[in-house]
Amino acid sequence: MGFKNIVFITLFIPAMGFFIRNCSKLIKYIKVAKKKDDRFDEIGQRVKHVIIVVFGHSKLFRDPKAGILHFFIFWGFILFLFAVLETFIQGFYSSFSLSFAGWFYSAVTLMEDVFGILVILSILYALYRRFIIHVPRLKVEKSGKVDAAAILLMILFICITMFGQNISSIAMRGFSPKPYEFHPVSAFLSSLLYNSNSFNMRQNYEFFWWTHIIIVLTFLNYLPYSKHLHILTSVPNIFFSNLNPVRNTLKPLNMEDESIEVYGAGDIDQFSWKQLLDGYACTECGRCTAACPAAEVGKSLSPRKIITDIRRRTAEKAPLLAKGIFKRNSFEKTLIHDYISDIELWECTTCMACVQECPVMIEHVDSIVDMRRNLVLTESQFPSNLKNVFKSIETNYTPWPFNSADRAKWAEGTGVKTIAENANCDILFWVGCAGSFDNRFKKVTKAFASIMQKANINFAILGNEEKCSGDTARRLGNEYLAQMMIKENIEILNGYGVKKIVTACPHCFHSLKNEYKQFGGNYEVFHHSQFIQKLLDDGSIKLKEDNKKIKVTYHDPCYLGRYNGVFDSPRKSLKKIKGLEIVEMKRSKSKGFCCGAGGGRMFLEDEEGGKINVERTREALETNTGMIVSACPFCMTMLTDGVKHFEKSEQIEIKDMSEIILENSN
Repeated sequence: MGFKNIVFITLFIPAMGFFIRNCSKLIKYIKVAKKKDDRFDEIGQRVKHVIIVVFGHSKLFRDPKAGILHFFIFWGFILFLFAVLETFIQGFYSSFSLSFAGWFYSAVTLMEDVFGILVILSILYALYRRFIIHVPRLKVEKSGKVDAAAILLMILFICITMFGQNISSIAMRGFSPKPYEFHPVSAFLSSLLYNSNSFNMRQNYEFFWWTHIIIVLTFLNYLPYSKHLHILTSVPNIFFSNLNPVRNTLKPLNMEDESIEVYGAGDIDQFSWKQLLDGYACTECGRCTAACPAAEVGKSLSPRKIITDIRRRTAEKAPLLAKGIFKRNSFEKTLIHDYISDIELWECTTCMACVQECPVMIEHVDSIVDMRRNLVLTESQFPSNLKNVFKSIETNYTPWPFNSADRAKWAEGTGVKTIAENANCDILFWVGCAGSFDNRFKKVTKAFASIMQKANINFAILGNEEKCSGDTARRLGNEYLAQMMIKENIEILNGYGVKKIVTACPHCFHSLKNEYKQFGGNYEVFHHSQFIQKLLDDGSIKLKEDNKKIKVTYHDPCYLGRYNGVFDSPRKSLKKIKGLEIVEMKRSKSKGFCCGAGGGRMFLEDEEGGKINVERTREALETNTGMIVSACPFCMTMLTDGVKHFEKSEQIEIKDMSEIILENSN
């Protein structure tokens, strides 16, 4: 063993020990979370998810420019691991080479050269985007800029020193490659920079070798203190992310456990380990905030800030909790109020745009709702007007102050029967609160009922036995009230032996289809747009042949589209109408922009910033169509108000897709 090997070992072992120590500390900090969260099911599906999201970059390519940059850097990094491994082993045994791997080594060395150039170009362009043209979503505070610059420059110099090693090594061997080595770029540069009379090849090689080693070890030990910790945490975070059909559903609280003193999460130890891991996995890329409708119109909410605040608070409090220290000044603070303001939490529409866009599968909405639960159930702190909303749900079974006895009045004279009158119905029509009480959406309820009657569907409604689905209360953090509604509804539905349900409300659709299962309510649930498409496809509903030509734009409801992937059914049904043309808004389908009413925002006032529905309506008006079509009662209300804001009520119609189908049916 030579002097070089001794120096390397003296440097390598402490550096790796320090790195492992810091990683183990981070794991300890995650373990301070008290809430249980089992994410070890369906291992095969989770591995598949990692392959698609991590190695296939399925999320990152939603922004093509940034996606391509990251793709080159990521795969370059993967391939560089072989070069780093070879260099590390050479630190113990100087003459070591991976050339024994044969043609595999040829492929690796070729890709090192190819991706080395691509990574260098990508890093330079990334620095240009961040520091020259200042891409809005990449704007961060000064410390974040320094951190980003440090990481990008270290990656850049890791590539340069790798090339330096290869170029010098080729020259040292008289420009002859090792067995199976294929470094075309390095070989070309070597012949360009050196000749047979060069005397500094060995010195240059040693310089690049040691510089490479030092930068790699510095990079490795800097990661636990950097926002680029995601290089280590993103893969586990993606592996442990929620899978379908659990994706986008809220986890229930055990409201019957009398020993629970704190509901939801007011501080980091009340979260689950996965929610703290989310904080460590955040890349601060800003995609979540760039997609957030509240942030777009100038409100305080920034999903990125929510997650980074969780990380900051974890860094402050978790080390003390991990050591068993429970009395410090930092304990006088809490995550809510001191790091994250109440108003930020109440501005969330739970539209899931942040979760959809996050490349590392952070679950922002789960954490926001958990903090809302803490405010409502533990602290009893929530906007004053919600008191009436909660009271109305509890007593009238609807968020609005209507008499529950009037829930089925819309059906008078229509021939629609209740399930008590038609117990042998094939499908239950869940009308929902808006469909029962909102004067505008009652027309949609009647339109869809008429379509089913035309198609000779044997359906019924619950009538006055139907209660609020619980969606509004649940998203607003009142889990107790939500579960009360859910369990009472399930008791009624199961009592009648209901198997199939159709509803025109995406919020009811999502709750009934995905979240009622948590409490024993297992049903086959359709949104009316899906049901109408089926009726059109099988010929149960016939459309007219002599329709007027009309251009419409379709707005995707978040709880129908992003939550449940129903994008095509409304469009396919509308496109069957001859003469009807759909003009898409600039943000549609999975990138659609929220109307502003979800997450209970329908019942909250705008305290700051602009109005989300106005921004969405502006986009709709830019299509220059005469009609805005949707498939959600909340969206219909918000878009109608938006059209009024622009004083376009006489020129622009707002309709539900079922109304258009009925108007154009025989």
